[in-house]
Amino acid sequence: MAKKNKRPVGKTPAVSAIPAQRAEFAPDYTNVKKDLARIGILAGSLFGALIALAFILK
Repeated sequence: MAKKNKRPVGKTPAVSAIPAQRAEFAPDYTNVKKDLARIGILAGSLFGALIALAFILK
């Protein structure tokens, strides 16, 4: 009968203290900024049109 090697119970393998290399996260928001500016201009012009119509229709 073969002899079995016993592992110590309760010990976990050591985790290295050096953090893993991670790629930097550098998102590009130029399209988002353009879209938000376009939405702001459109909302402002429609709001102005509503105010103008309120004065005209009164």
